[in-house]
Amino acid sequence: MKKLFLSVVVAAALGASAFKTVTSTPEHTAPAAVAYAVQTFKVNTEESKITWIGRKVTGEHNGNIKLASGTILMEKNSLRGGTFLMDMTSITCNDLQGNSNKNLVNHLKSDDFFSVEKNPTAVFAITNLTPKQNAKSGAANYTITGDLTIKGIKHEISFPAMVNLKKGVVTAKANLKFDRTKWDIKFRSGNFFENLGDKAIQDDVELNLELVAREEAVAKK
Repeated sequence: MKKLFLSVVVAAALGASAFKTVTSTPEHTAPAAVAYAVQTFKVNTEESKITWIGRKVTGEHNGNIKLASGTILMEKNSLRGGTFLMDMTSITCNDLQGNSNKNLVNHLKSDDFFSVEKNPTAVFAITNLTPKQNAKSGAANYTITGDLTIKGIKHEISFPAMVNLKKGVVTAKANLKFDRTKWDIKFRSGNFFENLGDKAIQDDVELNLELVAREEAVAKK
């Protein structure tokens, strides 16, 4: 599956289409194979949404992160790849007000967490796809695997996602969790610090993704 994905991405990057080759002879003519081009869909950053949730012993906080850019590759109705760039400078908090909100956001941007000044973006790139057979309508129809890069550190993650193409618009929804400590975000982690009590922060960060993408126009020569 990974080799198929990589070949499709290379073909898309070169502006080529993916075709099935059928050979024929005068004695026997095989049915013509259907050829589908890989289409590039550009993520609409205003319509798309990323929500984060961080939990601690005494409660949780949530907010948003804006997408800087993104592309989704489709072959007919099948997902073939994608890359997404997140603007970490845009991180917000939705559940606090006033100075409490400001202080938390500034802390999230600091070296204790995402080191935003040094690393203003985070990237996720799909490396492998597994379609879910007989997926029900409204449920996840793929297992997506890819590389998540935060603070310049790259690790692989996998998660279920629902991706659909309808009337020229791709919509994608996913809920995923990642262990922040793998990206050197260890502040108040119970796995690295003792006697934190109710000040401990859980290692898992949750992201809820809602993406909208439209086919990228090809410039006419």
